[in-house]
Amino acid sequence: MYGITTNLIGQHRRREIALYRALSRTGVDPVVEPFTDEVERRVTASAARQRLAGALAGLSRKHRDTLLLVMWAELTYEEAARALGVPVGTVRSRINRARSALRRALRGLDPAAEDGGRDR
Repeated sequence: MYGITTNLIGQHRRREIALYRALSRTGVDPVVEPFTDEVERRVTASAARQRLAGALAGLSRKHRDTLLLVMWAELTYEEAARALGVPVGTVRSRINRARSALRRALRGLDPAAEDGGRDR
C-alpha cells in the first residue's frame, strides 16, 4: 500500500514540476487560461448581443421580419417569399439591405462572426 502511495505522490510531484516549468517558459497557465478565455468570450458575446439587438431594432419591420425568417427560422428565400406573400426577388433585396445595415451597425466586431454572404 505504501509503495502505491509513494508512486502516486511521485507522479503528482513530477506533473506539478512540469506544469511550473511550462508556466515559466510560456507565461500561460494551462489550468487558468481556458477559464479566462471563456470569460472574455462571454463578455465579448454579451456586448455583441446588445449591439445586434439595437441594430435589429433599427431595421424596418419588413426587413427585420424577412431577415429573421431566413436567418433565424432557417427558411429558404422561396419559403420566406411564400410566408410573406412577396416575390423571391423582394426577399433577396430585403435580405441584402438588412445585412448591409447590420454590417454598418456592427462595424468593428469580430469579422469571423459575419456570415460571409452565403446564399440560401
